[in-house]
Amino acid sequence: MPEKTALVFAGLGNPGAKYAENRHNVGFMAADAIARRHSFSPWSKKFQGLIAEGTLGGEKIILIKPQTFMNLSGQSVGEALRFYKLDLSALTVFYDEIDLAEGKLRIKTGGGAGGHNGIRSIDGHVGNAYRRVRIGVGHPGVKEMVQHHVLGDFAKADRDWLDPLLDAIADNASMIVKGDESGFMNKAALAVQGKTGAEPENPARKQSSPKQQSHVRQARPQQPVAKLPESGPMAAMLKKLFGNKD
Repeated sequence: MPEKTALVFAGLGNPGAKYAENRHNVGFMAADAIARRHSFSPWSKKFQGLIAEGTLGGEKIILIKPQTFMNLSGQSVGEALRFYKLDLSALTVFYDEIDLAEGKLRIKTGGGAGGHNGIRSIDGHVGNAYRRVRIGVGHPGVKEMVQHHVLGDFAKADRDWLDPLLDAIADNASMIVKGDESGFMNKAALAVQGKTGAEPENPARKQSSPKQQSHVRQARPQQPVAKLPESGPMAAMLKKLFGNKD
């Protein structure tokens, strides 16, 4: 009889050094951060993946990184759930989300795959009523660039928000176990506050800008308007040229 396990935490990604720093692998990064911070067992091969065991919030946790490649993640996760005879409420999945700005983090239970092939695979194998930790990696702006974006490495500058976010996920993972999802999201938001530069412009603030001047024009010092002479030879000449408009 397999030992009963409280929870399965699955981090999604693609195996191999080629993909290690990809945005698509941020789920693997989150699983690694949790394993390091809480002194989980060394990673071992099982369920078509790599697993590490430990405790969070007094509960036994199985961390799993499917090694089936992203599009077949459900094979590995499904095998683990069946082995431990767990239902979907025991599963939490960490993965990249292009529909969230860089550094944003949201938790939800259930819902659609949102175009994410790893989530689509898990939904197909076990159903969709599990907890999802969606880690924002930003959108490239055009649909045709999405694959290049997620299979591209995080930029060096991204580490300014990525490292604190991964630390916050690891530090506060027990809050997920205890069901304090809003508290967990708050800790993640505080960790990256002011470090992503991803907040959208406030439309109201934009409307109030003086005459929508370019940044260059706004940066120039304003020149004082020259005052025309009211008397003397110059004033008389100007009146002859333009007439007296007073």
